[in-house]
Amino acid sequence: MRLEQFQLIDRVVEFDAGNKSIRCDATVPLKASIFDGHFPGYPLMPGVLLLESMAQTSGWAILMTLKFERMAFLAAVREAKFRSFVSPGAKLEMSAKIVHEGSGFAVTEAQGKLDNKPVCDATLMFRVIEFPNPEVRRSMLEFAAAGGLSVEFADND
Repeated sequence: MRLEQFQLIDRVVEFDAGNKSIRCDATVPLKASIFDGHFPGYPLMPGVLLLESMAQTSGWAILMTLKFERMAFLAAVREAKFRSFVSPGAKLEMSAKIVHEGSGFAVTEAQGKLDNKPVCDATLMFRVIEFPNPEVRRSMLEFAAAGGLSVEFADND
């Protein structure tokens, strides 16, 4: 197995705290080792990475809605659909809306679009817990800032 750092969201474009929704940009790289095997001569973004992109978009919505006081872990995937192929260089618009948050869980409806056409969507469930320690929270804030994710959205109400 070869694992690289999983940062599939480039930036948060819009966060609406009142609506508990988020919109993010995610550009598929032109070159990545994943394309060596998926598929040689016909590179495609794997569906599992599209799903991870929706999960990360949802995770940022949860983090920002909760003002980085608790963190989210993907717990279940429902109704996932992959509607078309995504090639290297594609500029995806990812979005998510929190439809339930409470009792230690959050549920989102997420989707990805390419040229304003849906390419994937899913209903995702997350376990929401306290950060295990201040260092994890700090590293998430630093990761957000280093990745160009605008943390100031976390303070908007």
